Amino acid sequence: MVGEAFRRLHIADDSLLLIENVGNLVCPAAFDLGEAHKVVILSVTEGEDKPLKYPDMFAAADLMLLSKTDLLPHLRFDVARAIDFARRVNPRLTVMQLSSTTGEGFDAWLDWIHIGLARARRPTVSQESQA
Repeated sequence: MVGEAFRRLHIADDSLLLIENVGNLVCPAAFDLGEAHKVVILSVTEGEDKPLKYPDMFAAADLMLLSKTDLLPHLRFDVARAIDFARRVNPRLTVMQLSSTTGEGFDAWLDWIHIGLARARRPTVSQESQA
């Protein structure tokens, strides 16, 4: 489905395409969609055990966004424990905490996206030699 949609969109090579999986944390890890990065979103309302319950997605991800952090005062959620569980599965995982209510973490996330775009748009050695 994603491949067909991608072809129909006629997206330029240097574009940014975000693909959201709606469902569980099992399926997206199993499929290679040709993406440059996988980002897993863990909401604090879901519990800190999810990295251990769904290790494949966390192992495949480059970035974990810990979302809804503004709700932490109202929940039993241990941020340090969630990050520890995620890094047990994937020690190289970058973690960012986000809150749509307060805006926390969005500058860092956008910076991460911009850095990734800049790297992807940089010509490779083979492209430079063809020019």
